[in-house]
Amino acid sequence: MSINFTKAIVNKLQRDIADIESNIANEKNKIKKAQAKIKQLERDMKLSQSHNDLSSKMTRINKLTEEIKILTSSQADLTKQLASKKASLSQHQSKDPQ
Repeated sequence: MSINFTKAIVNKLQRDIADIESNIANEKNKIKKAQAKIKQLERDMKLSQSHNDLSSKMTRINKLTEEIKILTSSQADLTKQLASKKASLSQHQSKDPQ
């Protein structure tokens, strides 16, 4: 392989890694926000007077919990992709005699 081709691959892998790391950080923030919303809803439930209000808060908590599960799963997939890209990057960098 030519050096230019290897450099192009390395650059693309570095961009991909940066994108994946950014996505992981975004999903961590979404999880934290959802957890904070759940805590707030749980506090609000203690003050709720009506059955409808309690029911809507419980429904919202369930949706947020499901969202957290999905985000956690997605984050795990991104982590696997990140590990794969980093392995590929180190493999290509060892070929590149900079």
